[in-house]
Amino acid sequence: MTPPDHPIRFLLVDDLEENLLALASLLKRDGLDFHTAKSGEEALELMLVHDYALALLDVQMPGMDGFELAEIMRANDRSRHIPIIFVTASTAGVSRRFRGYEAGAVDFIQKPIEADVLRSKANVFFDLYDQRRQIVAQRDELAAQRDELSALTEALQSAHRQKNRFLAVLGHELRNPIAALAAGVQLLEKREGTDAAHKIRTGMDRSLKHVTRLIEDLLDIARIDQGKISLKQERIHLQEVLAFAVETAQPAIEAGRHSLRLSITSEPIWLEADPARVAQIIGNLLGNAAKYTPPGGEIGLALRQEGDWAIMEVSDNGIGIAPEQQSRIFEIFEQVERSGPAGQDGLGIGLALVRQLVDLHGGTIALTRSAPTEGSTFEVRLPTSA
Repeated sequence: MTPPDHPIRFLLVDDLEENLLALASLLKRDGLDFHTAKSGEEALELMLVHDYALALLDVQMPGMDGFELAEIMRANDRSRHIPIIFVTASTAGVSRRFRGYEAGAVDFIQKPIEADVLRSKANVFFDLYDQRRQIVAQRDELAAQRDELSALTEALQSAHRQKNRFLAVLGHELRNPIAALAAGVQLLEKREGTDAAHKIRTGMDRSLKHVTRLIEDLLDIARIDQGKISLKQERIHLQEVLAFAVETAQPAIEAGRHSLRLSITSEPIWLEADPARVAQIIGNLLGNAAKYTPPGGEIGLALRQEGDWAIMEVSDNGIGIAPEQQSRIFEIFEQVERSGPAGQDGLGIGLALVRQLVDLHGGTIALTRSAPTEGSTFEVRLPTSA
């Protein structure tokens, strides 16, 4: 049944008001609405705006009669599908009936009208229209579901491609430091006690830290997704935490022969936060800046306070991020595409982890500036404590 807020419409056409009222009274039912017209011209105007399940036309009308109106309806794309029942006060001869059917009529009703017969015939067209509308609605729903399924399929395929790319990069990222560790063990067996042993151990320690950091980042992502990570919040002096973050990122900055420019307010800024995680946020951003900046670049770290927010900016003059990638850089496994020798492969989890840690602190992170070959600027906002 068609819901009452979406009624089906019948068009009643007769030049006498009392006939229109009588037809509407006879056919009244839930879910049915009536539009009335006292002339063929008025009926045509209504059909330009509305769709109808049935049109009941009086044959004898001044000016345009019912047959002429039906012929015009059949010639118009918008109205040719509307079923027509002629209502006539006289017995329709064969020639008149032939003309009526030729004009597109489906039936004739003779006055005085038999109420049960009229209702029975009208209900057929009501139900047919209702069924057709439901079929159209189901078709549209199926089309929408097909589009959703297509989008979901594409998303799954994209996730599968990202997973495969991630696994390939992870294998590469782990293979290099592990190979260095294995080579270091072999060299130590041959050069233990020599001056080269210290240098070998330093290299092995660097490789071990790299592997440890990769594994910790992967574990952190998993813990956050499972809701198993908790912040160890305390009152922290933000400048001191940033100094530690700079210290942890310094080896990567020095390895790239970059210069680090600091612009940090001297006014103490206090947060209720996890100091290790805040250092991890800034350390990761500094590490990314070092990774995606060609040798000899410039990296900046700025800190200021605006109202109840501590604002940290990490900037570089590196390879930048293409516009089409900027909306996805905080998604897991997304990696910045590079051209030329600049930059190194990454796992695509650094910025995703940073965003989640910032969210846990009630803050925000945004890419505020980026252009290919011109570098990027990331802004982190964290709420300050009183």
